[in-house]
Amino acid sequence: MESLFAFHVSPLELIVRGTLIYWFLFLLFRFVLRRDVGSVGIADVLLVVLIADASQNAMAGGYETVAEGCVLVLTLMGWNWLLDWAAFRFDAVRRFAEPAPLLLVRHGRVLHRNLRQEFLTMDDLQSQLRQSGISNLKEVRAAFMESDGRFSVITRDGRQTRGSSPAESPATDG
Repeated sequence: MESLFAFHVSPLELIVRGTLIYWFLFLLFRFVLRRDVGSVGIADVLLVVLIADASQNAMAGGYETVAEGCVLVLTLMGWNWLLDWAAFRFDAVRRFAEPAPLLLVRHGRVLHRNLRQEFLTMDDLQSQLRQSGISNLKEVRAAFMESDGRFSVITRDGRQTRGSSPAESPATDG
């Protein structure tokens, strides 16, 4: 029983490994995937995936002991908590951790470059506008894709709406 809680790998090595993997995947998700995750924050999805893997390794014997898996899980949770805390407390960290809203429509005109950046089609955009009760682009002062993947629209008359994310919307036949 005692061997379950003994360390065969240095706790410091586990913390360094967990830290390196957390930041590598966070940066990959932040700058490559950007908004594909949907309404759940990137760091939240990352934490769930890493904890699931670390826990599985600890339970299945990928690590020598349960204690080693626990140190790794605690390291990952610590980084996630610290990043959330720092993003709440400091604007610079929030700007780094969360992508800025992306303008898709300005004064009734579609910004095609920004649509391409997020691999959105005109059908995707029009679907989101319809879900916001807008049938004509001319009604739109500004439409954004927010950092969580949801769309928000400001109409010419000042009305604001916030819709679902593309992942939550039914697919359209193009």
